[in-house]
Amino acid sequence: MDLGAFSVSLTVADLAASRAFYEALGFEHVMGDPAENWLILRNGVTTIGLFQGMFEGNLLTFNPGWTPNAEPLDEFEDVRSLQKAFKADGLEFLAEVDETTSGPGSFMLRDPDGNVILFDQHVG
Repeated sequence: MDLGAFSVSLTVADLAASRAFYEALGFEHVMGDPAENWLILRNGVTTIGLFQGMFEGNLLTFNPGWTPNAEPLDEFEDVRSLQKAFKADGLEFLAEVDETTSGPGSFMLRDPDGNVILFDQHVG
C-alpha cells in the first residue's frame, strides 16, 4: 500500500518568521502563498508545510497521487481506497472522505499517541 508523498505540516504563529527560520536551515519555498497563510518548503527530499491559522497542532501528511516533488502520478491508490482498507482494519477516523465521490479528497486519523495524520489527495 503506497500512502503517497510524505511531509510534516507545522502550525506556526508567524508565517514570515517561520519561513525565515527554515530558509536559514536550507529549505526553499516550492509552493504556497503567504497571502493565503501557507507555504511548502523543501530541503532535498524533506518537505515541510507551514500553516498559520489553518488547523490546531502539527500533522503528519500523506498525499496520494503525488511524487515527493508534488508531481502528479499516472497511477496511485485513491484516498477512498485507503480509507476503506483502514476501516476494514478497525481504525477510527477524525474526518472521512465521501466514498461516493472521486477526485480530490481527504481524511484524518489519530495515532495511539494523539498525533493527527492527514491523507490529502489533490489529484483526480
